[in-house]
Amino acid sequence: MARAEKVTAVAELTDKFRTSSGAVLTEYRGLTVAQLSELRGSLQGNATFSVTKNTLTKIAAREAGLGDTFESLLAGPSAIAFVNGDVAQAAKGLLDFAKANPLLVIKGGVLDGKPITPQEVSKLADLEPREVLLAKLAGAMKASMANAAATFNALPTQMALLADALRAKVEAGAAGAESTPEADSAAETAEDTQD
Repeated sequence: MARAEKVTAVAELTDKFRTSSGAVLTEYRGLTVAQLSELRGSLQGNATFSVTKNTLTKIAAREAGLGDTFESLLAGPSAIAFVNGDVAQAAKGLLDFAKANPLLVIKGGVLDGKPITPQEVSKLADLEPREVLLAKLAGAMKASMANAAATFNALPTQMALLADALRAKVEAGAAGAESTPEADSAAETAEDTQD
């Protein structure tokens, strides 16, 4: 590879590291060209899968600010899946392909500039698609808003019932207060008759 080609390749890799939401490093030793094409097709829309030279990847990772994260993983033939779409779907596509083709080994990766292990990539694959998670969030928000609206609507009704009960109690107290002088005079009359 000529020096100009290397510089161009490093610049492209650096740009991919900076613009993608994540990158998953894999080892592809033993996979055929047809299998790699099948993998690329299954990732289409969520990630691009590139076979890269480790030395160029190390330089690009350093330039993108990921030097230490990726350098330790770059041993043996490496390929990187740069995630541009849904991270969970890309991880699921890689893991599904790795299950069907055990020669694809997931080494680790980077998600939003932070290193992730192969186990974390597996956990990402278990997540539901972004649209489903957003729909669940919207449903939860709608339910909490409906509960708040019901509570706010119940307040005036409760206040009216409380005010009515208080008015009835005051009226009952006033009626009891009016009958008290009559009761007092009846009690005095009863005392006079006993004397």
